[in-house]
Amino acid sequence: MIDNNRDIIILGIESSCDDTSAAIIRNNLILSNEVAGQAVHIAYGGVVPELASRAHQQNIIPVVDLAIKKSGISMDEITAVAFTRGPGLLGSLLVGTSFAKGFALARKIPLIEVNHLQGHVLAHFVKEKSVEKKLPGFPFLCLLVSGGNSQIIIVRDHLDMEVIGQTIDDAAGEAFDKCAKVIGLPYPGGPMIDKLAKEGDPKAFKFAKPKLPGLDYSFSGLKTSFLYFIRDRMAENPNFIEENKADICASLQYTIIEVLMTKVKQAAKETGIRTIAVAGGVSANSGLRQALLDAAVKYNWEMHIPAFKFTTDNAAMISITGYYKYLKGEFASQDAVPYSRVSLK
Repeated sequence: MIDNNRDIIILGIESSCDDTSAAIIRNNLILSNEVAGQAVHIAYGGVVPELASRAHQQNIIPVVDLAIKKSGISMDEITAVAFTRGPGLLGSLLVGTSFAKGFALARKIPLIEVNHLQGHVLAHFVKEKSVEKKLPGFPFLCLLVSGGNSQIIIVRDHLDMEVIGQTIDDAAGEAFDKCAKVIGLPYPGGPMIDKLAKEGDPKAFKFAKPKLPGLDYSFSGLKTSFLYFIRDRMAENPNFIEENKADICASLQYTIIEVLMTKVKQAAKETGIRTIAVAGGVSANSGLRQALLDAAVKYNWEMHIPAFKFTTDNAAMISITGYYKYLKGEFASQDAVPYSRVSLK
């Protein structure tokens, strides 16, 4: 029996990719949110799964210990432990899952599995001390954009979500990073493109945009178009990239954002929903944020954009999801195993 009169304190564990994160949340108020990154992947131009899982093993205990200390609570006060079950890299997920299981078993507290994608959406409901913000009302549309996912979701309740549009191939974040690699930018390339785009002309160059029916996305054609464009221009002028880097980045970013925004506008029109949110790592992109804010003014949307620290992978979003699942008594068993791929239900 759940005692609704006591504070619910959730330890959240996130280890789906290359960031090891732990957070403590009391009800829906975040007390701590610690993240340990992995710089080792920069030299390889992308995340190396084996290196990532090894780094998680080194980071998980110090990160959890720091999160508990910074929260000001004792280990005995933790009500339940929530962990990312997937999607993500299996080796990385195994580290977080195993730690969460051991912690829950040792403390004799409930274990809560969390869908990583659901966590990104629910990051909007994390409250911070002394920070006033309006929470999105139901139903709302959420554009979830990250390195591995590009989806449009109807959110009817905290745990009731429906994907109405998604990428049929590559994600927006993947397009940013792979195109950045083509022009020699370091990993992760998305933030660097965003920085350089501010100095360039977004309409200097044109790249192919998909013409898919419905609300689905595709970015593989754009990547191919970009690759051939760079190849042909470099054949004409070996210094083309260096001489036009800002314009290239601005034009690429403009195209990706236009593709994303076209479907969001269509979804809002078809559903009649005017409360719009954005989530995931690509939601940190300044161009996308501005495009959403401009659209909100034009179409009279109520716009919700998360703080930068809640856009990338973090345990605060796992903790808040765990909180809402705890309220409904949705607990996992010690038999739960991680999964690399799963749809958002």
